[in-house]
Amino acid sequence: MEAILSNASVSITELKRNPSAVIEAADGESVAVLVHNKPSAYLVPAETYQRLMERLEDLELAELVRARRSERRVKVKLDDL
Repeated sequence: MEAILSNASVSITELKRNPSAVIEAADGESVAVLVHNKPSAYLVPAETYQRLMERLEDLELAELVRARRSERRVKVKLDDL
């Protein structure tokens, strides 16, 4: 059986029936959306999603910095930019 990465879950049928109630009952937590008792999607609060996207961007930038660490440095003046 697939792991459910959330403390709450809801069937897709129940979500379709009353999405507002599901969101309210989640109380700011993520909810696994199940199809045939398997996770198909996760309903994540907007604030959490924004934090995840910011964190992902930070990780991507850190990876870029590591990849460019060995490149030759070029001195520039701010006035030249």
